[in-house]
Amino acid sequence: MKKLKIADGIHMLTMNVEDILFEGIWELANGVTLNSYIVQGEKTAIIDGVIGWDGIPETLYKSLEEIDVNPQDIDYLIVNHMEPDHSGWISNFRKIKDDFKIICTDKAAKMVSSFYGEDKIRIVKEGDTLELGKGKVLSFHPVANVHWPDTMYTYEKDTKTLFSCDMFGAFGRMGDHCFDDELTSEEIEFFELEGLRYYSNVMATFTTSLKKAIEKAKTLEINTIAPGHGPVYRKNPQKIIDDYSRYALYAEGAGKNEVTILWGSMYGMTAKAVDFVESILQREGIKYNKLEMPLESESEMVAAVFRSAGIIIAAPTYEYKLFPPVAAALSELGRKKITGKTAFRLGSYGWSGGAEKELSEIIERNRMNWDFIESVEFEGAPKEEDFKKIEARVLELIEKMK
Repeated sequence: MKKLKIADGIHMLTMNVEDILFEGIWELANGVTLNSYIVQGEKTAIIDGVIGWDGIPETLYKSLEEIDVNPQDIDYLIVNHMEPDHSGWISNFRKIKDDFKIICTDKAAKMVSSFYGEDKIRIVKEGDTLELGKGKVLSFHPVANVHWPDTMYTYEKDTKTLFSCDMFGAFGRMGDHCFDDELTSEEIEFFELEGLRYYSNVMATFTTSLKKAIEKAKTLEINTIAPGHGPVYRKNPQKIIDDYSRYALYAEGAGKNEVTILWGSMYGMTAKAVDFVESILQREGIKYNKLEMPLESESEMVAAVFRSAGIIIAAPTYEYKLFPPVAAALSELGRKKITGKTAFRLGSYGWSGGAEKELSEIIERNRMNWDFIESVEFEGAPKEEDFKKIEARVLELIEKMK
């Protein structure tokens, strides 16, 4: 666990966590950080206390002592968000100190009680404050459904630091550099991709609420953004605000100038068409992601589709329906409310079609509102006339992406 000073009286404790499924679902190929923050005045508050995935508190307590914070002197635990990666140490801490108070929203209070049996709780609402002394004043600003209904911002007025919890966060482990002004160009690119994956995997369903949270952040005078996962933004906090504004647009149909080929093939007939599609994209100089389902991780699949302006669905008919791994992927994209994408579908069939009908059902059921170019279906292997149709449709997709 690293210990870093953010400002006078404010420290961050951060640790990398790997080899887990985030929320029990999302593969973390590059890990994730868990960040806690200590604010000291005459009284001391810890914001989003984390201690490691195993729930053992000694790591946290030792780290506190190394920045001259006696765990016995902590007066407040501020729960910006009740998800256990931010609150899981509460019960352990209560065993060594019985008189701290939990600060949280009304919705979080119900869960703090049901998860941990806590009743020493102060419920806060928009604009409520907590004075810690020595100029340190915290204010609280609920941002519901980011990504749980209980979430809030905590803002320190003296240093103009926004503790944003899951908002403005990113997947990805941190090495020696934890602040935006320290990141190398490679690390900036790394956290751009991990931020996109984090947003698409965890936040995209709640884009409408996140847009409101972005606007609320803009009402505060911010010098530093300190999220629960990922780097701290102290040089240019506006960058991560702008990034999240862009991610919200991706969820609604915009995207980078690239295509994701979401595909599967039973016996190689559809695969022949995918190879042909690749040759067209290469010829036209279009960046693309080729994701074979079910071999690709769900985390990367969602992220790739999320950031792409154009989607090519290549899947055969299977038992009168869409090839199941691709159908499952599209259903997950629907659950994540990734809407408005420009798309084209191709695929083979044997004795009968049926994939197109199920594709339409998935898109309509999830209200995805994807803009589809006319599909190309072919019996058995694709023929010369099928390749000509596919080429025309792919070029149309590229033009629409612009």
